Amino acid sequence: MTAQLLSFPAVLRGLVADDPDAIAVIIGDETITRAELDRRSNQVARAYAARGVGSGDWVTIALPNSVDWFLACMAAWKLGAIPNPISPALPPRERDTIVARAKPKLVVGDDAIDDGTSLADDALPDVTSPVERVLASGGSTGTPKLILSQAPASLDPATPLSMFNARRVALIPGPTYHGIPFSSAWRSLFAGALVVVMPRFDASACLALIERHRVDRISFVPTMMQRISKLPADERAGRDMTSLEFVLTSGSPCPAWLMREWIEWLGPEVMHESFGSTERLGGTFINGTEWLAHPGSVGRAFMGSLIRILDPETGEECPPGTMGEIYMMPPTGPNTSYSYVGAHPRSTRDGWESVGDMGYLDADGYLFLGDRRADMIIRGGQNIYPAEIEAVLDRHPAVRSSAVIGLPHDDLGQYVHAIVEADPAVVAADELIAHVREHLVHYKVPATIELVDRPLRDDSGKVRRTALREQRIANEVQP
Repeated sequence: MTAQLLSFPAVLRGLVADDPDAIAVIIGDETITRAELDRRSNQVARAYAARGVGSGDWVTIALPNSVDWFLACMAAWKLGAIPNPISPALPPRERDTIVARAKPKLVVGDDAIDDGTSLADDALPDVTSPVERVLASGGSTGTPKLILSQAPASLDPATPLSMFNARRVALIPGPTYHGIPFSSAWRSLFAGALVVVMPRFDASACLALIERHRVDRISFVPTMMQRISKLPADERAGRDMTSLEFVLTSGSPCPAWLMREWIEWLGPEVMHESFGSTERLGGTFINGTEWLAHPGSVGRAFMGSLIRILDPETGEECPPGTMGEIYMMPPTGPNTSYSYVGAHPRSTRDGWESVGDMGYLDADGYLFLGDRRADMIIRGGQNIYPAEIEAVLDRHPAVRSSAVIGLPHDDLGQYVHAIVEADPAVVAADELIAHVREHLVHYKVPATIELVDRPLRDDSGKVRRTALREQRIANEVQP
């Protein structure tokens, strides 16, 4: 059957025709129906057009999770423009770098823009934006880049993406300017589901929303899962989670102990994990039943994507079970899924592109992750992956989050330094070192542990190890 592609605004109009009064989005105390989203975004689009926005122009959207964020994205699409959502809380220098590279026609959240309420709210001519979105990434390296999707802002309503489409209600716990929350929110809405968005993630509030709205689909980063796991047992047991049909973890490696705990709580048929890149080079997928047979894996290649593991030095293909650099290719072939603004592609070999992570494939083609190649610690010739140590630290009941980095050492080359968000009145560094020693070989045990009282990961679960490393080198932290 030939796909019947409709523009995103046309999909919304179809939903309005089916049930104009159905609530489209709930965010905190804000709600908006399908018809209101359609009419109000027409008005906002006209306000943007008055500022010169047209087809192919970029609109940088620096708004928090809100109804206004949804209006801004839809208004851009209705003009054939390209939404470029960014965090409204970016440090000025990083934000200015992104805006300078994007050269947007409009920055929403900056300028005092007419909300359009005095303008006509009737339909605009149908147009399809040539690009669905532009996301910002790479701030962890100190050089933000923009990832320009090669997909237009259109879809076939008859062929939904199962990873993102809720049947009834989707809960979006993360910031909508990130890839998976962005896709989960819009794809679920376009599938006709109610989209409930958290203004900011909170573990207790998340469970309450799942119970109240009978949520059937949600995507977490592992940090969110960990915070929920550390809630009191009676609080978790007291919430009705039976509506959940599909829980996905992605965004960073999920510790095996955490995935197993969630499988035991919700069931293997509910839990899923995926791995991929914002560049959409390819991806893997695994359900809970498969995971129990391949514990720790992030799954096999899916949706036609291809994976190879290559030796980072020689470029030779690694045999099963041997750690190397992960290369992927999208099903449409090389250089077809994205383009960069402000950066060059990562390492490429014969059309295959590195995703920047280390990993290995088992004999059945299941992928197991190491860590970012740039974050790998080499201590006395031994390769150490920070995520492995962080997974052990995060399991300690007093630890809220952790980040492990390698710092310079005259003899060993690097030593392991752990930064841990925890209350020093509750746990001491020596206790945490002993905790790691119980689980890992001696050379992976941190030589030093630094206790801090601030979150180390942002709302999307990302940690900026490069920035943390540079700060400590500048301050001459020593073992």
